[in-house]
Amino acid sequence: MFLYFLAMDSKIVLFAILSINLQQFTQGEFQQSLAITDILPEDIKRYDKMRPPKKEGAPTIVYFHVTVMGLDSIDENSMTYVADIFFAQTWKDHRLRLPENMTTEYRLLEVDWLKNVWRPDSFFKNAKSVTFQTMTIPNHYMWLYKDKTILYMVKLTLKLSCIMNFAIYPHDTQECKLQMESLSHTTDDMIFQWDPTTPLVVDENIELPQVALIRNETADCTQVYSTGNFTCLEVVFTLKRRLVYYVFNTYIPTCMIVIMSWVSFWIKPEAAPARVTLGVTSLLTLSTQHAKSQSSLPPVSYLKAVDAFMSVCTVFVFMALMEYCLINIVLSDTPIPKPIAPPPKPAAEPAKKEPDPKPEPAPKPIADDKIEKLFDEMVKNKRVMHTTRRVIKPPLDADGPWIPRQESRIILNPTIAPAPPPQRVPPVPPAPEPEKPKLTPQQQRLKRAIYIDRTSRVLFPALFATLNGIYWAVFYEYL
Repeated sequence: MFLYFLAMDSKIVLFAILSINLQQFTQGEFQQSLAITDILPEDIKRYDKMRPPKKEGAPTIVYFHVTVMGLDSIDENSMTYVADIFFAQTWKDHRLRLPENMTTEYRLLEVDWLKNVWRPDSFFKNAKSVTFQTMTIPNHYMWLYKDKTILYMVKLTLKLSCIMNFAIYPHDTQECKLQMESLSHTTDDMIFQWDPTTPLVVDENIELPQVALIRNETADCTQVYSTGNFTCLEVVFTLKRRLVYYVFNTYIPTCMIVIMSWVSFWIKPEAAPARVTLGVTSLLTLSTQHAKSQSSLPPVSYLKAVDAFMSVCTVFVFMALMEYCLINIVLSDTPIPKPIAPPPKPAAEPAKKEPDPKPEPAPKPIADDKIEKLFDEMVKNKRVMHTTRRVIKPPLDADGPWIPRQESRIILNPTIAPAPPPQRVPPVPPAPEPEKPKLTPQQQRLKRAIYIDRTSRVLFPALFATLNGIYWAVFYEYL
């Protein structure tokens, strides 16, 4: 009998233990579904969903968090860009009740309940359009924490306006904003603040084709309207334009077109079709290039940096065409004759050596003539003796009386009549060079035209290089 009652007591204890475990399992794993009435005050009339939950008269603080997953479709013409974001709002509503048996840190609530409780009336101030993601389920949720804090998270695709200034385009840096403002509550009732832990998260893998995201920051944009101060927060994206695309698609092709127009300076002035065709083609090509660079921009009323560059290049091409007009004026529209060939130079003949003029004998005195005649006769008759000092008797048949004389050394001395000094022969003058043929008026005009072309070959490139250097020096700090 005792054993029977012992067995019965053991069954009762085991049944009690199983009942307790089943109750704990049911409460922990299979909680009952909540209804909106489970979190609202028992007297629903005391809860006003249009009034913010102000505690002790202080404005309600709403914390914002933004996660940027992508930036794309930056359109300069419409001044818009597209952003994919997760947008989170957190606020505390002390008027709510916590569900019974809430064991976890937070409880997932139905999003439709937002229609029955107070929620911030935030809107995107600079949004053109907002797309709510619904695939595969609506991309939003709501959590209720143990301290009666509500978190509402939603995924959105926003098309936002971005005010851009193109004064230094394409060297510009733009600031695009994402602004969130209260629609109906002033700062006396509600204030937006950035989450103190992680206010903003931007995906590091964001890559844009023509601009680079160099900086992002959070700021306050609270603004005063005629109805009061309305709280506002903003995210500022700093976008710097990539210049490499424009260097290879705008600047280098434009410079090549300008250089191509200078080829006309090396074409003969009389080749009018070639020079005119080259100038007009360069001008039309440059106009097309300028229109292409403006196609993606709005028609603004101020001058842009690329406009200044393209205008200078257009002026250079136009001046190259006008340079040929100046050459035509210089040539006076007259046919250019062929230059007259200079006469051939005569072959240089060796200068004939003229015989030196014989010096005329100096006039001899009469006495010397008689002495020479007497000396000749004496030699002829062999009467002259080879003695230097003796008396010579002439024969009886000699003419004239015999005069004894002493042979004079003057007779035998050949220096009795010294030869006159040699006269200088005047130098033979060189043969005169043939005169250069004079240029005709047409040839002089052609010479001036060629001089203009040669000057342009140096002046145009030098001036264009100088202006290019000034342009890039001014915008160097924006590279």
